[in-house]
Amino acid sequence: MANSSSDLSRDLPKVNFWDEPDVLTQWEGFWLFTALVDPAMTFRSNFVARDDDVLLTSLPKTGTTWLMALSHSILKKGERGDPLTTNNPHSLVPTIESEPLSNHCNLDIYDASASRLLHTHLPYSVLPDSVKDSACKIVYIARSPKDTLISMWHFYNVIFRRDREPLPLDRAVDFFCSGMHPGGHFSDHVAEYWLESRRRPDKILFLKYEEIKSHPKREISRIAEFLGRPFTEEGEVEELLWRCSFERLKKLEVNKTANAKFFRKGQVGDWKNYLTSDMEDRINQTVGLKLEALGLFF
Repeated sequence: MANSSSDLSRDLPKVNFWDEPDVLTQWEGFWLFTALVDPAMTFRSNFVARDDDVLLTSLPKTGTTWLMALSHSILKKGERGDPLTTNNPHSLVPTIESEPLSNHCNLDIYDASASRLLHTHLPYSVLPDSVKDSACKIVYIARSPKDTLISMWHFYNVIFRRDREPLPLDRAVDFFCSGMHPGGHFSDHVAEYWLESRRRPDKILFLKYEEIKSHPKREISRIAEFLGRPFTEEGEVEELLWRCSFERLKKLEVNKTANAKFFRKGQVGDWKNYLTSDMEDRINQTVGLKLEALGLFF
């Protein structure tokens, strides 16, 4: 009798994270939150992609919430109302491996009766074959590893140490540089999607958070073109950028209290306010060099 996914994940390597025991489990060379491994295995084994599905992909804390808001608004443009006023983007675009454990969304992610807009933090190598082999579109967002680390540090301090002192930043750098964090290793995760996007640009759109910030109209237009929903009317781009802007979303009532953790600063270069030169060098040597070797610079 074959082992169930829970039987298999139970025997996988586990480590402490943010001083919490057995929080991370290693699967297929990457670390995931232990509670998400079984749903991830189920996704890979059972998900049947449609050609008109869209899958948003990212490492944690790289601009996921913004990408969700932008992509959902692009695909729904022309429809009446603004779902973002009453829904956090994570409730509009479910994260596949997290959805079984959350109450964010009422969508059945395995119901293929209509096209779906979904998200995952999983690396490309473990995506279901049906996603890779179909015409399903993938949009990946990457961010500077240093800004990702600082955003991750703030976020996981809220999650794991709300009533305690923050985890010392040098220890967070240790986790990050060793790849022992959700979705890690950083450079391997980014590299998988980057290389596949070069091989199949019609399949995967690779975005950089920094470029969306510096050239928003150009990059949002790229997303819309890629998704088959190009902007055709004057003012459409500007209106969508305002609707999905960090400043607007953060002030909406739905994104206060429990959802506030998804909206901190959204700035480029905030790492300079936190990292010492030694920490910066460690990240450059362990993560930066691998990405530079691929022609990726942040």
